[in-house]
Amino acid sequence: MTAATHSSLFPQVPESADAVLDGLDPEQREVATALHGPVCVLAGAGTGKTRAITHRIAYGVRAGILQPTSVLAVTFTNRAAGEMRGRLRQLGAGGVQARTFHSAALRQLQYFWPKAVGGNLPRLLERKVQLVAEAAARCRIRLDRNELRDVTSEIEWSKVTQTVPGDYPAVVAKTQRDAPRDPAEISQIYATYEELKRDRSVIDFEDVLLLTVAILQDRHDIADHVRRQYQHFVVDEYQDVSPLQQRLLDLWLGDRDTLCVVGDASQTIYSFTGATPDHLLNFRTRHPNATVVNLVRDYRSTPQVVHLANGLLGQARGRAAEHRLELVSQREPGPEPACTEYPDEPSEAEGTARRIRDLIATGVPAGEIAVLYRVNSQSEVYEQALADAGVPYQLRGAERFFERAEVREAGVALRGAARAGGNDSLLDDAEGLPAEVRAVLSTKGWTQQPPAGSGAVRDRWESLAALVRLAEDFERAKPGATLSDLVAELDERAAAQHAPTVQGVSLASLHSAKGLEWDAVFLVGLTEGMMPITYARTDEQIEEERRLLYVGVTRARLHLSLSWSLSRSPGGRAGRRPSRFLHGLRPGSMPLGARGTAGGGGIERGPAGPVAKRGRRGPARCRVCGRTLTDAGEMKLMRCEDCPSDMDEALYERLHDWRAVRAKEIGQPAFCVFTDKTLMAIAEAVPGSEGELAVISGVGARKLGRFGTAVLAICAGETVEEVLGQAADEM
Repeated sequence: MTAATHSSLFPQVPESADAVLDGLDPEQREVATALHGPVCVLAGAGTGKTRAITHRIAYGVRAGILQPTSVLAVTFTNRAAGEMRGRLRQLGAGGVQARTFHSAALRQLQYFWPKAVGGNLPRLLERKVQLVAEAAARCRIRLDRNELRDVTSEIEWSKVTQTVPGDYPAVVAKTQRDAPRDPAEISQIYATYEELKRDRSVIDFEDVLLLTVAILQDRHDIADHVRRQYQHFVVDEYQDVSPLQQRLLDLWLGDRDTLCVVGDASQTIYSFTGATPDHLLNFRTRHPNATVVNLVRDYRSTPQVVHLANGLLGQARGRAAEHRLELVSQREPGPEPACTEYPDEPSEAEGTARRIRDLIATGVPAGEIAVLYRVNSQSEVYEQALADAGVPYQLRGAERFFERAEVREAGVALRGAARAGGNDSLLDDAEGLPAEVRAVLSTKGWTQQPPAGSGAVRDRWESLAALVRLAEDFERAKPGATLSDLVAELDERAAAQHAPTVQGVSLASLHSAKGLEWDAVFLVGLTEGMMPITYARTDEQIEEERRLLYVGVTRARLHLSLSWSLSRSPGGRAGRRPSRFLHGLRPGSMPLGARGTAGGGGIERGPAGPVAKRGRRGPARCRVCGRTLTDAGEMKLMRCEDCPSDMDEALYERLHDWRAVRAKEIGQPAFCVFTDKTLMAIAEAVPGSEGELAVISGVGARKLGRFGTAVLAICAGETVEEVLGQAADEM
């Protein structure tokens, strides 16, 4: 090994404390030298936050201000903790503890358990799914594999938010959380799960934090011992701290303020796991004398990428948006981000694959390119397009589409139905290949309506729905195709994607891309209903979707592409619209709010206009794609469930709030006023007269007379309080 090679692999340790500061920009240097009192570092994407805080610790150690063994640096992944320890060693600050919250708590729990409780620490339950399954069985509640994963996630969320089983239903209602099952059932399973753990003397990962908190709260001598050991704390990714982790951090600190936190509220994308940026945003309130440093010099992305990222957050609303950071690129100018509209999804995937192939031809390594999407079910069409183009790829955070359990199960069922010649009793009434596939997949969990919320059940449904869409596209391309033909096509597609890849283009969901970066990033499928996702309903959920897209944008160093398609399949009606988040950012679009959008977050009115009037005779057809409607809910909306909606979200929320009050006043369930589908239809049509309101399915003469005035007033822009107040005055 040459001296030069040795130097590159093992960087020379700085000769002095001052040498540790060499190469830091003014703000990073301010962080590194702020060693006393509370410090809050607001660090934008690509601004070198890890560099700043590791140099801060190293400078304090090398200057003799901090003892290495008295510092505890906490982050959220073992990978990040390992990286931090490596950097500290290179800076001459070995001996500093850099751990995750769970790792640090488990170490303390193992050490203090014999003294605090006696005996050995209960066995740590590596996977809680089996015990949750047993708890559900004891409650006589049947859960399939995906529901089991979702209920397990709900129990984890409850514990990190310090929600006990009996309080779970009320907390779900208060937070408007989409529970994967009846909250009362989850509460029952949760309580039984806790009983089983106690009976078998086992604990789970959340218990590690809970028990450490309990010991530190109850045993002041042990708390004092920990505080003597650790006198200085650094917390990275502070926007992702849960209430339980914050409670543990408070106990570690005691009445001291020797704390440095680092975070970015604009990168809060894990609220569904219990993470909240509130602790970061409230830091200066809790610590009025805190030193606050903003890191805004972006060393990762070009000015063009940074400009788009800043513009995306410039439209944001809410508390996190008030604390957003305006990034300033430190790189040389690069190419402008590309915004591309495609006629359909296959064209979008093929166009993306061609552009990736061209980039690779210019010298960009395949491993430095990523395709990022909102949900894992979107991967299949990109896997196929890249395979067809001869471009190697690797999936991050998900199995390949045809390797997913539900897709394999569906393949077995379709193969069996094909062997039966389509004579299975499920298929007697089927008309055409897509109907046959729907009938078969309905036995595997596919339904006409998607399940509420996110999670494993939704992921499974999305995978099966992708197979249904594939069948529709296949029949369109090959009229008269049989189920056997489709099975052969699926086998061929699966085989084409089994070739091993070592260094390839990354295919990843936006969530799994956090913390990573590439030279070129392709953000795909950016349409309404996917970004933001359809089940993001509240203002907070919509804004988290915006932050998720921001995270995707800021993964790109040099090349950035944003794309969407106007229809799902070739020849389909171009009824989709690009994401509202791109208003004012893509060529030819106007800034958000310039076209009469509501509340700064509404959707532009689509070309289809308000809900179409329809007569009593003739089939009801989707006003977006033209397909004949048979489902009652779809007929009420006059569109397919999966066709894009031009609903005024803010109006829908006002109607929803008004309905809740009126239902309570008349002592009837909310759906007796109007169903959710009718409220959606009203919010899509935005009627301005009784005649326009009357033609909406679900209104009718009686409800028009009883509720019409109030509904039209809300549609005209009056607040719910004003409308209810007028009604009270008239009574």
